[in-house]
Amino acid sequence: MKMMTNLFSTFDPTTGAMSMNWASMMLILILPKKFWVANNMNMIIIMKMLNIMKKETEALTKIKGLSLMTNAIMVMIMMINLMGLLPYIFTPSSHLTFSMSLSVSLWLSIMIYGWTNKTDKMFKHLVPMSTPMILMPFMVMIETISNFMRPGSLAVRLTANMIAGHMLMSLLGESQKSLMLLIMLIIIYMMLMMFEFAVAIIQAYVFMTLSSLYSSEV
Repeated sequence: MKMMTNLFSTFDPTTGAMSMNWASMMLILILPKKFWVANNMNMIIIMKMLNIMKKETEALTKIKGLSLMTNAIMVMIMMINLMGLLPYIFTPSSHLTFSMSLSVSLWLSIMIYGWTNKTDKMFKHLVPMSTPMILMPFMVMIETISNFMRPGSLAVRLTANMIAGHMLMSLLGESQKSLMLLIMLIIIYMMLMMFEFAVAIIQAYVFMTLSSLYSSEV
């Protein structure tokens, strides 16, 4: 029981009365001025990446301006995930509070836009083509439930993937220390860090892509 308590304390958002763990979400805003200069090499690479993502999201959705919003969310999630790999920096994306707030607000804005401006099309999505008359009420129920579960699946996917690697490294850290084991753990930790780096980027991309796919029905 004690081991499990220590394990999950890694994801404890409050470590004291004056805890500022959630402030790690704002670290992206205090990047040095040089980073934002147009001819900076880092910024050029990021802008090229964003242009590719913009073209991809515009091909998935017909809502004007949504690609800008999803790309901004992708960059924010990616930066938060990557900073969470550094020592002593809290990872907000490992909590449903953060990921659910993002997914629900994005999904709700798409739904409000769809039902307000394209009501007929939204009703059509509740009943797929060639559905028998007797099955139509059941299909409406199934599609409605599926629609309501989308923000939850987005949030749980992001949170679970960010928790998994951190939890595995915490478990390895609880093992008995010996010289041979320490050498093996260093190699395993290096492999896990490379894996977590890839997961941090991929999960931001998946969140953006799925959000765009859900909006393609509007």
